[in-house]
Amino acid sequence: MNIAGYDIALIDLYMAGAMVVVLLFELYFYFRYIRLPKSRHVPDSDSQRPKHAGDQLDLFSDDVRGVSVIVAARNEAGNLRDYLSSLLEQDYPMYEVIVVDDGSEDETRQILDDYMLHYPRLRRTFVPQQARIISSKKLALTLGIKASRFDYLLFTDADCRPASKYWIWEMMNGFEQSEKTDVVLGFGAYFKGKGLLNRLIRYDTLFNGLHYLGAARCKHPYMGVGRNLAYKKEWFFSHNGFSPYLGQLAGDDDLIVNHYATGKTTSTVTCPNSVTWSPTKQTWQEWWHQRRRHLSVSPHYTFWSRLRLGVEPIARAIWYATVIALTVRCVMILPKDPWYAIGIAGCVVLLLLLRLILRGTVLNVSARRLGYVAKGMAAGISVTDLVLWDIVLPLCNLWILFFPTRKPTRW
Repeated sequence: MNIAGYDIALIDLYMAGAMVVVLLFELYFYFRYIRLPKSRHVPDSDSQRPKHAGDQLDLFSDDVRGVSVIVAARNEAGNLRDYLSSLLEQDYPMYEVIVVDDGSEDETRQILDDYMLHYPRLRRTFVPQQARIISSKKLALTLGIKASRFDYLLFTDADCRPASKYWIWEMMNGFEQSEKTDVVLGFGAYFKGKGLLNRLIRYDTLFNGLHYLGAARCKHPYMGVGRNLAYKKEWFFSHNGFSPYLGQLAGDDDLIVNHYATGKTTSTVTCPNSVTWSPTKQTWQEWWHQRRRHLSVSPHYTFWSRLRLGVEPIARAIWYATVIALTVRCVMILPKDPWYAIGIAGCVVLLLLLRLILRGTVLNVSARRLGYVAKGMAAGISVTDLVLWDIVLPLCNLWILFFPTRKPTRW
């Protein structure tokens, strides 16, 4: 084909066109789902919030909604010692913290008993060690919910630390966004550490977090994370709790949102004060086990959720397949027509740079608005992270999905 006096092979034109189409799709995808808008904060002035009840446990108030913070813990003595106080010292007048001891064999019970002497808001219950159920965490959370005094439930993990003492305020503000709100999604971040694994986990968490929060803002909620999730007790029991998928080891957070949350009943909270922070896994084996467990429930997502989630990875696969094909074409053509090969290579490099700038800008800006750069990502997302994990993570997911091993047996 002759264009502007240059002979261009039709196959090269088609492949370049495919890259342009994918780039336009990703432009839409990133600005619609990944780009995080600025969020409002809860005022820090005490005059703009209900007054505290001094050192007494304020269980009833007409000014605020009471909330039960529920934590399921199995052999989490060290994490409870490090992080539990951050939950018990929140600047919120009407709440309780319920820790469910899920058959722990360490010092969990003793630590909880010690904390209860100093913190009247703390309550403890337990799952019997002889309980026989695939997902004891679902049973633990259900026991915590049944033991709760309040109609609003806020969930986190034993290894989580709220970003500020206003975490509960921020998450409960999600219910103020609409009278119909039953579910509030927050973001669970990971501390910055050393090593390649830490970088991978933080990048993956940021991308997935922005995606599910963005999808919820666009009225398509498909998951939440148990490190930072809130919903009404009435909503939980109206859908029979976790009983529809007790046979799944995971799913206590994402499946309940995927199956029952709707665009009209779901809100998101994304300001820095609303984030919870956790340490990452320390070994590749631990991370691989965690990823297998999370992906094991994805086949149980609704059809429309799976369809929406599949579009972006397919577009990414087309992008890299086209890049590889055009690179091979350049190598083949170079001895015969070096200028033509250089022209193809120039187009590929230009499109690659445009995509890199798009992704880097959107992810870094969103990370800063979420507070993820300042505390968890240092100077931001590097070019190495953008390129390396964009290729490695989809390959890991494909390997897990197509070459499953035995089902995980622990949560």
